[in-house]
Amino acid sequence: MGRTPYNSPPESALPIKVQPRESPYPVPHPHGQYHGYPPPLPPQHLPPPRYYAPKRWFPWLMPTFIVANIVIFVISMYINDCPARFRNCTGTSVLGRFAFQSTHENPLLGPSASTLLSLGAMDVQKVVQQHEIWRLVSCMWLHAGAFHVFANMFSLLFVGIRLEQEFGFLRIGLLYLISGVGGSLISSLFVRDTISVGASGALFGLLGAMLSELFANWTIYENKCESLLSLLIIILINMALGILPHVDNFAHLGGFFTGFLLGFVLLLRPQFAWFNARNSPPGYVTKPKPKYKAYQCILLIISMIILVTGFTIGLVLLMSGIDGNKYCHWCHYLKCVPTPLWTCDAKCSSHQYENQLNLKCLTNQKTRSYILENSNNSTMIQKLCADLCLE
Repeated sequence: MGRTPYNSPPESALPIKVQPRESPYPVPHPHGQYHGYPPPLPPQHLPPPRYYAPKRWFPWLMPTFIVANIVIFVISMYINDCPARFRNCTGTSVLGRFAFQSTHENPLLGPSASTLLSLGAMDVQKVVQQHEIWRLVSCMWLHAGAFHVFANMFSLLFVGIRLEQEFGFLRIGLLYLISGVGGSLISSLFVRDTISVGASGALFGLLGAMLSELFANWTIYENKCESLLSLLIIILINMALGILPHVDNFAHLGGFFTGFLLGFVLLLRPQFAWFNARNSPPGYVTKPKPKYKAYQCILLIISMIILVTGFTIGLVLLMSGIDGNKYCHWCHYLKCVPTPLWTCDAKCSSHQYENQLNLKCLTNQKTRSYILENSNNSTMIQKLCADLCLE
């Protein structure tokens, strides 16, 4: 039982009927209808891409600026030729012609003031009287010493290259140059009796632009508060260094505010909706989106108006010979704050008759008379001059 008879046909000879298996995919009907499943979604309902991938630029302009500043500093030391023109040079036996000025004259280890002036340092008298307005640009390529150029180029290496990678050489190059000119312009309105050199104004412009870029593109950033806090700490530390002697903090402030406004003009990022619509797959239909948000456009317009107005007024005041210290008696604290560790570079004209000393501060134009027990005490006279200029 249960066994197949010997004379029965083999299994291969039995007829087999195969049932057609229903396909899991919709089968199109000759008349365009689908059977078994609903039709697939049309292409315009495909989800848009959910990513934002800005272009990354290869940084070459900021490294070029770094090399140019170093080369110009070396050239300035060659032209200075301290051993042939001055005495008590620093490092003559090792550096030869490239030896630094005496540390009493230039504590930053660099050339003399006369050399910097001949190469294009910012000097208000030459700009106003001889109309050498090009010094607003040339001074930002000169540096007072080796420490000065090293600190600035080290900062530019980290800040400038990162910004150029994100926004390209054209926008960051314009930002650097215009911020440097803005710093020179503000400096020339308040620093009237000394020359000024350095790329610090341009560097502070980059920091200011980083801050405004964070505000302008606030919605696309993660960890916003942490980024804002760390950036503010860096800015405040650098600003605090500006109250030390021999530091032109007016150039720092002018460059910072110029860069801050330029950030709203040059460093705006497009919103996600515009970028996704532009990079959507073929056949995807969406409503057109503006490239920038409304508040970004408002900030751009306001910043442009302030920049154009500020530069115009500043140039008119500079060429008219206006001294900003006469209209802002406390602004000298922005440049230097005296402490028990140092005194600021106050300059006075003096007239002395026996033990009576008449001083006039050249910064705020104040005068005062003093009775001195020792009329030859130069340290006491300098202290009185510093106190008078700080009133």
